[in-house]
Amino acid sequence: MEYKGLKFGTLVSILVIVLAIYYRKSENTLQKRLIAVLEGLERVETKHEGLPRPKVAIGYGICTDVYIDAKYLLKYSNDIRIPEHFDEITTEKELLKSFAYYFRHGAAAERFMSNSSLFEKLVSHARSFPSSYSTIGGNAPVMALRFVKEGCDVLLAAKMTKALQQMIPSNIRVVGGDVNRDDVHLVLEYKRGESWGPYTSSRANRYIVHNDINNPTISSLEEFDKLLPEFAPDLFVVSGLQMMDNYPFPEGVRLSRLLKVKQQMIAQPKSTKIHFEMASFTEESLLLELTELVIPFADSLGMNEQEVTNLHNLMLYGNISLVADSNPRVATVLDQMRTLFKLVRRNEKSFMNARQLTRIHVHTLAYQAILNVKNSRWKNTMAAAAKASLTANRHVCGSNNVDVQKAMLIMDDSFSTSTEAGKRIPLDIEKPVSCWDEVLKIENDQISVQVCVAPVLVCTQASQTAGGGDNISSAGLVPQIS
Repeated sequence: MEYKGLKFGTLVSILVIVLAIYYRKSENTLQKRLIAVLEGLERVETKHEGLPRPKVAIGYGICTDVYIDAKYLLKYSNDIRIPEHFDEITTEKELLKSFAYYFRHGAAAERFMSNSSLFEKLVSHARSFPSSYSTIGGNAPVMALRFVKEGCDVLLAAKMTKALQQMIPSNIRVVGGDVNRDDVHLVLEYKRGESWGPYTSSRANRYIVHNDINNPTISSLEEFDKLLPEFAPDLFVVSGLQMMDNYPFPEGVRLSRLLKVKQQMIAQPKSTKIHFEMASFTEESLLLELTELVIPFADSLGMNEQEVTNLHNLMLYGNISLVADSNPRVATVLDQMRTLFKLVRRNEKSFMNARQLTRIHVHTLAYQAILNVKNSRWKNTMAAAAKASLTANRHVCGSNNVDVQKAMLIMDDSFSTSTEAGKRIPLDIEKPVSCWDEVLKIENDQISVQVCVAPVLVCTQASQTAGGGDNISSAGLVPQIS
């Protein structure tokens, strides 16, 4: 067959060549775009003047994380039927239904498993797979490791066995005491686009179960308290309180422990900045206690897209959200941050010895957003957003260098600063961190803030997802400790 002098086979060959050239050009354009964003982020990351070796004190707790690909350990069954949330896990069926509930939304979750024998069986089974591995885990030690990596001197509050303490770098000073058995967290990871039964994950994430006995009681607090005045930290980080979520405390014990956390925060001099790192909370009564006993006494809050929605909804509407959009628009998150900032600042006026919230950092899969009060002690907001963004890729991909061959941008080419009459800001690949000033009105106060948004070069070949938020938040804090 011929077509105007050309054989059909020749025409097909020409089309194949043209298409190959087109896709190669498209791929080259995409790579150049990613390289430009990477270079822009790296330029900003290094442009800050912080303290030479900031001192960071961080509590509370530690564990051993056992990682396993979720699909190896959990097999989908038609008995699951409707996915369901459980405050605590007691049976294998509850585990499967709970995992399905969060997996279908691509949402991170952390649950207490009261059934010790089932938990030990799951951990033993997970460790039988050659692909499983163990690391130091827990919010506080993961953040401590990142702070040390970024050049800080660190004091960590955690009780652990002597064997686990041998794994802690010598430049992290540990206080808390010894235990006979380390707590173990089972981290069930999954990748973006993975299928489990009828469900497909919208993003890489993890589901964690634990049977802790030390971390929920923040048992290292008293020993930590003795050394804090001597250490005199520039930054004090409160983390790991989600271990209290749905834990079977005797009446009044949790409240008494949180009151001690509050007293420890109040005891810090004004020269010490205080940051509270949020996590996955599902128990409404605990989150309410945190809004009264912890959040009013912090200068800074760190959280992901699920946690900001949870806290926002609790403080504004009086209810919590178990799951949220795994890839929310920038405008939505910025509006939540503004509302949350105003609610917390108003709430602080009801408490003696409260601090004033001056910083919120929300880390999402697609971007980093930091709201900072102008002329506060938090400096270098643009550099903080860039460093947080780059750390997201470095941690998840498990590499100190960002490889654009293993990265993609999922943030839009432009974003609105608000869902209500917001300004449209295009993504400038040469200067990828966008910063602007705003004035927030809270009753009779006019508060000037700076907001910075940085796109994330999302890792397409995830090596690990657990600990991502802890690494990102820590890295973002370092340029701002000044």
